[in-house]
Amino acid sequence: MASSAASALSERINALLPQTQCRQCGYAGCQPYAQAMAEGAADINRCPPGGAEVIDDLARLLQRAATLLDPSCGVTRAPAVALIDETWCIGCTLCIQACPVDAIVGAAKLMHTVIAAECSGCELCIAPCPVDCIQMVEVNRCAGHSARIERATHWRKRYLAQQARRAANSAKAKPTEREAMPNDRTDKPAAIARALARARERIQKSV
Repeated sequence: MASSAASALSERINALLPQTQCRQCGYAGCQPYAQAMAEGAADINRCPPGGAEVIDDLARLLQRAATLLDPSCGVTRAPAVALIDETWCIGCTLCIQACPVDAIVGAAKLMHTVIAAECSGCELCIAPCPVDCIQMVEVNRCAGHSARIERATHWRKRYLAQQARRAANSAKAKPTEREAMPNDRTDKPAAIARALARARERIQKSV
């Protein structure tokens, strides 16, 4: 019974989080963070994207005192989306794999681009890029509680759909296919090296 109550509470908490899945809170996503709060294992001030507004919402729901954002988790920034410099993109697909809401389109060895309207601004695509061709660009987004919840609900649906698709694909893949998938750590360095070589060759030809 207690477990069921905690699960129901975690869903209510999760509904208040921004659903960027950025992991700045120290958890693997918004839902794990919500679960930790429901169990009393995490404080309400660990979400930089949500900032003071989300902290206040959580404080009201959980009947806790609102506190300042934990600086160890980062700082609250203006809304931003990822932008790929397509002239430098080498088509390695690492950013696509990192995006939690399928906001990046492209294919191996081909240029990638970000669907700005779908980007949650999580910044998870930046670190994997081997040529540093991704930057965050500030955007104007509708303010207000209802607009924030609407965006969060949309991103959560995209995240859950992606997770379901990846789980289904993984279950269908044969062992030999799994070994050849782009996520294989042993294949990534070689794939990136080949992509970088192609990029250098392209640059040399353009000089």
